[in-house]
Amino acid sequence: MTDTTRTARPARPRSPVQYAALAFGVVFLLVGIAGFIPGITTAYDTMQFAGHHSEAMLLGLFQVSILHNIVHLLYGVVGLLMARTASQARIYLLAGGAVYLVLWIYGLVIGHDSSANFVPLNTADNWLHFLLGIAMVALSFLHRRQPRRAYEIHDTR
Repeated sequence: MTDTTRTARPARPRSPVQYAALAFGVVFLLVGIAGFIPGITTAYDTMQFAGHHSEAMLLGLFQVSILHNIVHLLYGVVGLLMARTASQARIYLLAGGAVYLVLWIYGLVIGHDSSANFVPLNTADNWLHFLLGIAMVALSFLHRRQPRRAYEIHDTR
C-alpha cells in the first residue's frame, strides 16, 4: 500500500520588494475606500465622476472624484495581486512609480481649472504624486530574493 498523503510545503517568505508592493496595495485600497466615506472626505456631496469641478477633498486636503477613488482602488488591487512574486512586485513598484511621476508632471503643467484636469488634481495631489513616484521607484530596487530558510542544507564545497 502506498502513501498517497501529501505534506504541505512551507510558505515561501516574502521578499522586501513584495512587502513594499503589498504595503502600497493596502494603502491604495484604504485611500480609495476613504474617498467614498463622508466625513473623511469633505464636501462629499459635491463629488463628481471626473473633472476639476469636484470640490470633494480627502482629509480636507486632496481633491478627489469618483474616478480618482476608483483609480486608487484599482492600484490597490493590482498591488495586492502583483505582490505575490518578487518580479511582479518590482514591476508594480517601478511602473506604478513612473506613472505617478508622469502624473506629477502633468499636474504641474495643466491649469487646475482647465478641462484637462479630469482626474482632478490640486497642489497637494501633485506633491503627493511626486513623493509616491519617488518612493515606489526607489523601493522597486529592494532586494528581491527571499531569505534562506534556516533548515536548508547548503553545499559548502
